[in-house]
Order: sequence, then C-alpha cells, then structure tokens
Amino acid sequence: MSWDFETEPEFQKQLDWIDQFVREEVEPLDYVLGHPYDVRDPKRNQLVRPLQAEVRNRKLWACHLEPELGGQGYGQMKLALMNEILGRSRFGPIVFGCQAPDSGNAEILAKYGTPDQKKRFLQPLLDNEIVSAFSMTEPQGGADPKVFTTRAELRGDNWVINGEKWFSSNAHLASFLIVMAITEADAPPYQKLSTILVPTDTPGVNIVRNLGVGTHEAEGSHAYIRYQDATVPKDHLLGPRGGGFVVAQTRLGGGRIHHAMRTIGQVRKAFDMMCERVLSRTTQGSLLADKQMVQEKIADSWCDIEQFRLLVLRTAWKIDRYKDYLKVRKDIAAVKALMPRVFHDVASRALYLHGSLGATGEMPFVEQVIQSFHMGLADGPTEVHKVTLARQVLRDYKGTTDLFPTHHIPKLRAAALKKYAGRIELEVAAHS
Repeated sequence: MSWDFETEPEFQKQLDWIDQFVREEVEPLDYVLGHPYDVRDPKRNQLVRPLQAEVRNRKLWACHLEPELGGQGYGQMKLALMNEILGRSRFGPIVFGCQAPDSGNAEILAKYGTPDQKKRFLQPLLDNEIVSAFSMTEPQGGADPKVFTTRAELRGDNWVINGEKWFSSNAHLASFLIVMAITEADAPPYQKLSTILVPTDTPGVNIVRNLGVGTHEAEGSHAYIRYQDATVPKDHLLGPRGGGFVVAQTRLGGGRIHHAMRTIGQVRKAFDMMCERVLSRTTQGSLLADKQMVQEKIADSWCDIEQFRLLVLRTAWKIDRYKDYLKVRKDIAAVKALMPRVFHDVASRALYLHGSLGATGEMPFVEQVIQSFHMGLADGPTEVHKVTLARQVLRDYKGTTDLFPTHHIPKLRAAALKKYAGRIELEVAAHS
C-alpha cells in the first residue's frame, strides 16, 4: 500500500524556484502591464519574453505538453502543484506557457490538425507568438450544446459558417478560433456539432463588441462574434463530422481542473492578506485577531482552502492514474462545483475584514468576488456540475423495495438476534 502527502525532493526544488520567481518577477507585471495575451504589445513583450526565456532554460515551459510538442509531459499532480503558484498572477500562466484556452486548443490541433495547420498555427501557439480562442457559447443558450444554433454548411470544398457566439475569450487578440457549429442537423443532440478551425482574419468573422468581466477589463476581452458566411476550407474540420462534443470534452476536462488549480493560488492570496490584516488592526481595545467572530472567519477559511486543495490534488492524482477523464468525471464535477463557493467565501471574508478599504479598487477583493461568480459559470454552470456529480454518485447505490429502509433499526435488531440465537444470552426484553 502506498499513501503519501510529500513532494519528491527534486521537484520541490523546482517548486521553490517557481514560487520565488513568480513572487519577485511575475506578480509585479500585474501592476504595470495590460492584457497578458496581447502579443502585439511591445511593452508587454519587452518584459514578458525574457521571463519566458528563463522558464524555458529551466525546462519548465508548457509542462502540460508532451516532449514532442516542446513540453515536459508532466502529469496533473505536478501541474497542480505548479499552477497553485502560477494562479497568484494574471501573467503566471502565460510566462510559463500553460495559459487557457491556448493549452487546450494546442491539444486539439496536435491531435486533429493537418501538417500545414500545425506549422501555421500550432507551433506559433506553442511558442506564444500568437494566441487563440475557443468559440463555443451562444447568447441564447449559454454553454448548453444541445441548443446551439450556429451552423456550418459544406458547400463544395468549403465550410460556410453562420450564427452568433459570445464570451469567446481573447478573440480580439487571437490569430485563430476553434468554432463549435452544427453540421449534422438531423443527428442525435450530442452528434450534431463539429469543431472547425477559423482564422480570425477570415471575411465574415465580425466582432460585434467585447464584454468585460470584473473590474480589471476596461475594454473587455470576451468577444460577441457574428459569423456571416465565414468560409474556410473543408480540411479545417478538426475531428470527425459530428464529433465536436467529444473534441470539446477532451480539452474541457483538463481545463476545468486547471482552473481549480489556479484558483487555489488566488484563494490563498486572499487568505494571506486576511491574516496580515487581523494581526495589524486594533478595535475596541484589542487586535481583530483576538475577536472570536474574526477567529471563526480565519478558521473557516483555512478549512475551506485545505479541503478544496486536497480534493483538487486527489482528482489530479486520479487523472494521472486512470489516464481517462471519463473515469474521473465525478471528481472533476465536484471540484468545479466547489471551486466558486470556496473562492467567494474566502475572498468576501477578506474583503469584510479589511473594512471599507476592502471594498475599493485599491485591494483585489472586489475583483476576486466577481471572478468567483465567473468561475461558477465558465466551463459550464455550477448547477450542471452538481447534477453530474449527483448522478455519478447515485450510480454506486440502489434503492430498496422493502417497506422500511435497509438500515431501519428494528429490522437490523431482528437480524442480529437471529444471527446470534443460542450463542449468547441477550437481554431481548430490554430492547423489545
């Protein structure tokens, strides 16, 4: 039997270096640069490119990818331990080459792209010379693929796409989109959709506007896109016709657990600031830290973080063990359902304990609380994941046709009396 809560010494050295590097070199970027994904910004590149080079030299670049794609082939456990550090900074993932949605889109291109597409899009994406977007959700149906209306029609040698998508994050900065569209209108619900690679300079790809989430996006980075006869060659289909749902799930499973890994970094950041605050401020003759109601908030936050982190790490371990996201579907759903609540509760406690300062833009808590709601919507709403979790859990149980429950005490007592009849004297009368 093997059971361990320790990190191997050699990898711990890497983690220690990542922690110091992110604290000293990466986190300060959040306060002087704009959008992490804006590869066209010379100021951004002047500061970010040297840091990316240093990460490459340490062999920590794009560690989620296999060596043939320029990564280290790290399993989810190592990625979890890395990402909870990288999650502290908006620039953390991009400096280490593991940012979403590029990481998932790279996996799709690596598996389904043509040699020309890999040369034109995949390699520059892996090198962070370009960025990408995943164009899935729609205004009328959100993330439910069963009610999507965007269509792609095969006309001769081309796919012609018409419809509307929104919250296609970073589309205004992207070189290409991966679009989910209906190609098999008469097929069963989960076989209607296909995924298609669409360069953003394709005529008919029109960004109506960019929506902002939270307070840090002045101009917004989540595109509302209208596809109007957007035409691409038929070899831009990624995966089989009608296989879009399967293609999307291969990237979303990893994406969901990676969101959780990075969220741990944000939650711990809020917790650290909360602890510093209560040890620094005095009211009614004593430190905030001496107030029992404050101590309750500290205790609840610590428990929330540690329980959530252990669930994330165990889920990562199971993904590494089974190499099959379907076998870990229940765990991923649980992580996704728990993540926004833990994020919200800890951030809101930190906000409250900072007083009025906590409710201003001079501290990060308002942004964190808003992002906690976003985490409850991105990659599917919390309610959907709770339904998935409940269904998966109930598969391991079965009901009873008896009048009373299986664990009805009179029934269990009668069975025990029958089991031990004649072997020992029992005080039957005392329990009758």
